[in-house]
Amino acid sequence: MVTEEPPGDGRPAVRGAPAPDEELMRALYQEHAGPLFGFVLHLVAGDRRRAEDVVQETLLRAWRNLHRLDPAAGSLRPWLATVARRIVIDEHRAELARPREVDAGPLELLPAEDELDRALRMMTVADALGDLSAAHRAVIVETYFKGRTANEAAVELGIPAGTVRSRVFYALRALRLALEERGVTS
Repeated sequence: MVTEEPPGDGRPAVRGAPAPDEELMRALYQEHAGPLFGFVLHLVAGDRRRAEDVVQETLLRAWRNLHRLDPAAGSLRPWLATVARRIVIDEHRAELARPREVDAGPLELLPAEDELDRALRMMTVADALGDLSAAHRAVIVETYFKGRTANEAAVELGIPAGTVRSRVFYALRALRLALEERGVTS
């Protein structure tokens, strides 16, 4: 007979013969796994994969606590059911405590703004601005690119605010035409 590491109680284990703990776990599984699975399946709203995981974790905890369990004291099923229920509750609380994960797949289908596209748009706008008169270009630059109000642009350009408003109106119309000539539509 070949001996292995002692199982923890000082008795040598014999290769080929199941250890007493192993026999107890097999008996525990055969007797309680089916009913425990049905109980857990109800707790997890029919999610079979999750129910299998909970049953496995429950039996693993039973194996870790074999030294505390007394199979002669009666059925272990109430203890197993309590452990399984607590595992489900703990998983539920953990899900609530962390943000829900989402699939990034749909985001990959959205077109991302490309720097090249942005640069091409800016070059087209700059080219179209070159077609405007100097006065119209100046009011567009002050109001749209520098973000100034008509009154602020008037002070900067040294012209009346009404003239700024009028030039902005006609400059935008001319810019729209220049962009349309370049194939840019709104």
